[in-house]
Amino acid sequence: QVQLVESGGGLVQAGGSLRLSCAASGNIYTLNAMGWYRQAPGKQRELVATFASGGSTNYADSVKGRFTISRNNAKNTVYLQMNSLKPEDTAVYYCKADYVSVTYKYLEVWGQGTLVTVSS
Repeated sequence: QVQLVESGGGLVQAGGSLRLSCAASGNIYTLNAMGWYRQAPGKQRELVATFASGGSTNYADSVKGRFTISRNNAKNTVYLQMNSLKPEDTAVYYCKADYVSVTYKYLEVWGQGTLVTVSS
């Protein structure tokens, strides 16, 4: 019953910016950590950024100083502001959330992915 809806991907020139959003909906009792991952062609899925419920954040070294993760808990939404984009950032970006359901189960849910393409 819980799903993540991602948006904001697209085509952008190198040096440009994009803002991804991910909204969680469904029977959520508590939304815990949320994060963004990405997978480029021929590569494994990798962590981009995470935002814990307590407010701590973590970033991959490759995006530090360029990407910012934020949350709006009232809307159960996590964002990823991506600045100074590089062609190497081209990938499908996936949102992930850890949550407790209204039936008190500890679960994990992934979004469908949104494609970000950065041209040189």
